[in-house]
Amino acid sequence: MATPRARVRLKRAGVGRLLRSEMVETEMRRRAETIRSVAVSISPVGEAARDPHPGLYKSSWHVSSTRRGGRRRNRATATVWNSAPYARWVEYGTERVPAHHVLLRAVLAGGR
Repeated sequence: MATPRARVRLKRAGVGRLLRSEMVETEMRRRAETIRSVAVSISPVGEAARDPHPGLYKSSWHVSSTRRGGRRRNRATATVWNSAPYARWVEYGTERVPAHHVLLRAVLAGGR
C-alpha cells in the first residue's frame, strides 16, 4: 500500500515575510540574549592591582536585533557584541596575551 504524498508550494514573498516577522526576530533576540549571558559568565576579570578598569569587559556585552538584517537586508537578525576598547585583544589574543575566545565559546555553549 502506497503512502500518500504531501505537496507544499511556497511563495517567495511569503517566505520573505516570515523571515522578517516579529516572531523570527523575537527568537533571534532570545538566542542572542542566551549567548550574551554565557559570555558574561565566562568573561575574564582583571586583577584590581594591575587592571585600571577591572570588570569593564564583563559589563560591556550588548545585544541588538533588527528585522532588516543580513547581507541583503531581507531577514531578522540579532547581534551580540562587546563595547570594551580592548575586546578584540581579549577574544583573539596578542603576542604576549593568550586568546580567551569568549564569544566563540559562548556561541558554542549557549547558541541553541
